[in-house]
Amino acid sequence: MALWTLHGNGTLQPGAVVAPDERLGWGKMFGLGAQHVVAMFGATFLVPLITGFPVTTTLFFSGLGTLIFLLITANRLPSYLGSSFAFISPVLASTSGGDISKALFGIMLTGMLLAIVGAVVHLAGAAWIDALMPPVMTGTIVMLIGFNLAGAAWGVSETSGFRAAPLTGWITVLAIVLISVLFKGMIGRLSILLGVLVGYLAALAQGQVDFKSVEGAAWIGMPAFQLPTPDLNVAALFLPVVLVLIAENVGHVKSVALMTGQNYDKSMGRALLADGVATSLAGIGGGSGTTTYAENIGVMAATKVYSTALYWIAGIIAIVLSFVPKFGAAIFTIPAGVIGAAGTVLYGMIGLLGARIWIENKVAFTNPVNLIPAAVGLIMGIADFTFTFGTMTFGGVTVGTVTALVLYHLMKAIAKARGTDLEPAAITAEYEPYQPGADELR
Repeated sequence: MALWTLHGNGTLQPGAVVAPDERLGWGKMFGLGAQHVVAMFGATFLVPLITGFPVTTTLFFSGLGTLIFLLITANRLPSYLGSSFAFISPVLASTSGGDISKALFGIMLTGMLLAIVGAVVHLAGAAWIDALMPPVMTGTIVMLIGFNLAGAAWGVSETSGFRAAPLTGWITVLAIVLISVLFKGMIGRLSILLGVLVGYLAALAQGQVDFKSVEGAAWIGMPAFQLPTPDLNVAALFLPVVLVLIAENVGHVKSVALMTGQNYDKSMGRALLADGVATSLAGIGGGSGTTTYAENIGVMAATKVYSTALYWIAGIIAIVLSFVPKFGAAIFTIPAGVIGAAGTVLYGMIGLLGARIWIENKVAFTNPVNLIPAAVGLIMGIADFTFTFGTMTFGGVTVGTVTALVLYHLMKAIAKARGTDLEPAAITAEYEPYQPGADELR
């Protein structure tokens, strides 16, 4: 039996939606799969650049983790696994003198714990997760994950992000916008990839591309694998990351459910288990911890092609490219302004998917139990509130997520005890994926 059925005649018609178990012609699928590889580049490579992890090794485990994810989720859940920003703080805190082996041990333990949580959810159900994170909280988490990346899109310094080259950035954004509305079919669906190409050519014309690193890189080479060094002292630094990974995975899975109209409730445990296994393997072999990628969800929202075949293609491309050092060097020639511009479009789309969860679940923000936790959590996430306790630093996604959840359940308990709970039944109902219309999520 074929893993995917051919969508129509293998071509993409205007307004059509390609389901996870469908595919287009393989030539078209390769182009769309390449777009997913491009979508994950900026974030996946940024983590090793900050933490000192080998880029090719990170790319290898990103691709391998994606294939493992697809296998464990029975090829039903379209997602890409890339480097998680949640690991940056504990990795930096546990790395000294360029030795990442202790940090790898922490990543491995984090993955193992996440896998255990996934196994429990798979066997016992995800009701406790639904109770912990109802639609108002899921929408908040998805939104703050997307909008928290706004700073990365703009740039953390004068040499990074959109502001590193505003003219190039605007050219890239306008190219993406114009391609998406001027062209129908495949060209319109490849707007992000083609927009990046236009931005790259604009940067090249302005002398912003340096090829020296490409000239000195080898064509073929093994990723730099490394084993972890056990150290229980660093384990505590990584434990809070598990909550963030659960929130990210749950939010991303529900975003995919929203777009595809599929019910992924029974796949939630498999998704957590798969990410846990992928993260553990990355820790064992020298790669960054992984998570399902919001960037690629944004690409699916733009293309309406949800086929899992895209992620098999993207994962295989990532693995192959991890053995080509010259390619890794070439990727680093993409100017920061182009990456920041593409992120500006994608991250905004991700954040608005959180709003869609609120709308389709009829979340009533006239109720302060819903309004205040979401408002506070979003501001903390978007502003990237950072708190340090001892040697541990918690960033905006962690702080915003935890604060929103604590405030929500605290206020809900007090409101029920006082008899002031205004929440209607629609808000507490179990999440039901929304079937998007043909003219939506473009």
